[in-house]
Formats: sequence, structure tokens, C-alpha cells
Amino acid sequence: MTDEVFSLQMQEKKERVEAIIHNYLLEEDAFPGSLASAVNYSMNAGGKRVRPILMSESYQIFGGKGAVIEPMIAAIEMIHTHSLIHDDLPAIDNDDYRRGRKTAHVVYGEALGVLAGDALLNLAYETALQAFAYEDLMCPPDRTVAALRILAEKTGIRGMLGGQGVDVENEKNHIVSLDQKTLDYIYENKTSALIEAPLMIGAVMAGADKGSVKLMEQVGHLTGLAFQIRDDILDVTGTLESIGKPAGSDTKNDKTTYVTLFGVEKAEAEVRRMTQEAVCLLDTLPGDTEFLTKMLLGMASRGN
Repeated sequence: MTDEVFSLQMQEKKERVEAIIHNYLLEEDAFPGSLASAVNYSMNAGGKRVRPILMSESYQIFGGKGAVIEPMIAAIEMIHTHSLIHDDLPAIDNDDYRRGRKTAHVVYGEALGVLAGDALLNLAYETALQAFAYEDLMCPPDRTVAALRILAEKTGIRGMLGGQGVDVENEKNHIVSLDQKTLDYIYENKTSALIEAPLMIGAVMAGADKGSVKLMEQVGHLTGLAFQIRDDILDVTGTLESIGKPAGSDTKNDKTTYVTLFGVEKAEAEVRRMTQEAVCLLDTLPGDTEFLTKMLLGMASRGN
């Protein structure tokens, strides 16, 4: 697949998941105050929509068909956006820009920023539960139950929120430098878990066997680590214009990252190694993994 063909397909897939996500956003006139507006502002802030596309690709690789996956696609992006809103709050990273525009708490105030993040997390599960309405013989209820279990575990205290908790706790205790074991725990949960979830859910909803679901979890694990380390590198090498948020945020907050532990060159090498391992795992699957492989390679080398 050429870069040009990949770019065209990526744009098409992004537009498709954007349309799906839009279908599940709030009707602002039906809600009091500015909370719905703050939620939609954050959801419409753009972004690469990596996680919804990963879920859609995994679903297709394992032969999934039909609209039953759509509520899950919207839900995973809601959870991701919730995490970004809360990451940007003054109590955590205190960032004023995200995806090239002012963050929710800057536009709507800190209180509504907190509530918008809370609302999106809850809305995500309300939305995911709508998958039951689409079920037919192609997707029996037990698949949706299994997918919901993955969604809850990977995004809760044993996953994304747990990793975020350790990250914040270490910052607030003014630990000057974390060891690699603790840093890996944070990355595996704060970032990798939310890459593992869409790949696993797509496979489960398509009816993949347990071995294949486990393989997709491993792909997500490696990809998520590489993705976070690339973020570490971009925080040092990027600019507000190129990455859509303030560069140097990690330095500002005295955060330990792969770059502070090992330097840019070794961090780059780890991104390449982990991504290659993930690609090799994908190569063992019988489905058409060409686009997903190209996507993982692009995530590893991205400039924003």
C-alpha cells in the first residue's frame, strides 16, 4: 500500500467514525446550562480518532459486519476525550491548549471542565449499552457483555484511571525521578489500556476466538507504549503549532518520561522496537491487516 493510498483510506475511515460519533452527541437544547455545550465542544475539537479507527479495523479484520459496533466506536472516543479534559485541568497538567484550541476548563471554567469530563465518562457507558439494540444472530448478547467488561476494566481503576492515579500521586509527592518499572506501570495503564480496549472489543464483537483477542491485547499493549513514548519525544521536539498543545509540558511539571530516563535516541529506538513487535504479531493473523499495519507504523513515526 502506497502512502497516498493509505492517506486516502485514512481520511475515509476518519470521516466514517466522525459521522458515527456525531450521531451519539448530545442535543444541547435538551439539556440545562452549558454542560452539554462543554461536552460537545470537547468532542468536536478534532483529533486523529485513533481509537475508533483501531476498533473499526479490528472488527473488520475478524469479519465483523453491521452497525452493532457503532455505539462502541463512539463510546471509546468519549472515554478518551474525558481523559483529555481531566488531564488538562489545573489540578493535573494545567494545560490551556489541546488539539490547537483552548481546553474545556479555559473556555467553560474549571467546575464545568470537571463536570464535562464526568459527563462524558458516564455518557460513554450509556452509549455502549445501545449496542444491545443492534443485536441479531450475527452478534449474540454474550459478545456485547464481554465487550462491556473489557471497556470497564481497561478504562477503570485497573486500567486507564489507575495509571493516571499513580501518575498524579507521584507528581504530588514530588518524586524527582521514577524508576522504569513505575513508569512502565503508568504507561501500560494510562495509555496502553485505552489502545488495547478498542482492538480487543473489535475482535470480540466480530466473534474472534480467545487466542485472537489476547493477541490483539498484546498488539495494543506494545502500540500503546510506543505511542506514549512518542508523546514524550514530541514534548521535547515539538511546538504548539505542530502538536496542538504546549510543548515542554512534561518539563514544566517535572515529569519523568522515557526521554528524561534514557534520552531521545534510546526512546526512539524503543518506539521502533515495540512497533515492529506489534506488526509481527499482526502478521500472524489470517485477515487483511495491511491498513492496520500501516497505521501502527504511522503512529510510531508521527509528528503530532
